[in-house]
Amino acid sequence: MENRVYNYLNEKAPPVREDRLKACSAFGGSCCVLSEGIRKGCLNGTRRQFSQTQGCTLVLSLAILNTVRNAVIVVHGPIGCGGGNIFFAGISKAFKQLRDPKADGLIWINTNLDEADSISGGETKLKDAILFAEKEFRPEAIIVVNSCVPAIIGDDVESVVRDLQKSVAAKIVTVHCEGFRSKIMATAYDSVYHGILRNLVVGNEKPQKDYIDDEERYRAELAKSKTVNLLNVSSMSYGDELELKRILEALGLKVRILPCYSTPKDFEEVHEAALNVSICSTHDDYFVGHLKEHYNIPYVLETIPIGIENTNKWVLDIAGHFGIREQAERLVERETKELNKALEPYKKAFAGKSVFLAGGEIRVLATAQLLQDLGLEVLGMKGYHFDEFGEKLISTVKNNDNLVFNIATGQPFEQSNLLNKLKPDVYVGHVGGNVWAAKQGFPIFPIFSQAVNYMGYSGAFEVARRLNRILKNNSFNKNISRYTRLPYYNSWYEEDPFKYIENHGG
Repeated sequence: MENRVYNYLNEKAPPVREDRLKACSAFGGSCCVLSEGIRKGCLNGTRRQFSQTQGCTLVLSLAILNTVRNAVIVVHGPIGCGGGNIFFAGISKAFKQLRDPKADGLIWINTNLDEADSISGGETKLKDAILFAEKEFRPEAIIVVNSCVPAIIGDDVESVVRDLQKSVAAKIVTVHCEGFRSKIMATAYDSVYHGILRNLVVGNEKPQKDYIDDEERYRAELAKSKTVNLLNVSSMSYGDELELKRILEALGLKVRILPCYSTPKDFEEVHEAALNVSICSTHDDYFVGHLKEHYNIPYVLETIPIGIENTNKWVLDIAGHFGIREQAERLVERETKELNKALEPYKKAFAGKSVFLAGGEIRVLATAQLLQDLGLEVLGMKGYHFDEFGEKLISTVKNNDNLVFNIATGQPFEQSNLLNKLKPDVYVGHVGGNVWAAKQGFPIFPIFSQAVNYMGYSGAFEVARRLNRILKNNSFNKNISRYTRLPYYNSWYEEDPFKYIENHGG
């Protein structure tokens, strides 16, 4: 993606992924048809004639922004939009304090727009909320999250913030993540990074050394320092951070982890790195692309370090930037040998077992490859969206020509029909979809959790260990299915699960 042009920071909000990446949000068919359709660009804009539930970019944006330390969140919108923060309040504090025992819990303010405000405007309430946050909490940053209502009625959030910044000590960050703008939730990552880049990175750099004007010398000095930015976003647990940091430090690299659980001041040094290391292109391409454009920092973006093969590639790609590939190859050989020995008993236990996976496109494909390496049969996958980054990984999944792939954010009616037909031994999925599969009696293995290690070499072992335990005792979900039923007629399960997707599979 090095040739892609990133020049969006003069705009108040990034373009949606339907436009920027020509992403697909609705599909049902085989992996080979999906891959071909993405390459040709003919799946962009596919639609459903009927839709049940839809993800919101504001909620996903909050999942990331709520982790920032020494900051106050101002949700500009009706009280219901801010209500999503209730879910994050407890876990936000717990995982902040893993990194910093003195960290505060989640602090957020809602402007509580009502019917009158939707007519007369909510700019006064926004101004009052920002001033209250400054006076009451004295944070390093005040992050204004803009919701659908103020965007529709035309509140000039940028002007309010620009005027207030002169009298407010905290750095005010605006994030435009209105849910109606995009059907692809991953646009939230771009919205968050857009706000961080515009307000905390570009133009807010700390004074540099005398030779900053000599770009070649400056980059050479950074390469010698071997400092890397490891980007964690929201799909990475503390255990994952420790594992990936362990691997990179074994190569002699100095690791800085952000944006999640960072402080606003940490972003002033983000450009002082020799390399930006992504764990997922779905999350990070917008950020690393702009940092490459503004500061000429190279990046690694090709894969996610889940499973042996993907972790090995991730490590070797990073090592290649520092000329230490031989050292990395020795590390990879040692780690792989030890891990394969530990996994052998589990591979025997997984023989003959089948799985269906659901989640973000990159994570689903990498996890599918790991589970195949462990001996499970992958019957199908579901991704929240699909674009060129997924197309590069889909070939790594074995026997994928006839594997079913469903692209859907939400849409449990499609998933329930599909699972009823495929009948996997275990469902590997994300919060939100897991409960639907559980009610059908399928054992559930979460594809991501803030409390569990999934990445790197130790992560592969943890996945195997925990999955083996779940498959040994699946009676809980079977009992659930005896006393619950999903809200669909029996006739729906006889239909094509992708009946309502226009031009699905072709």
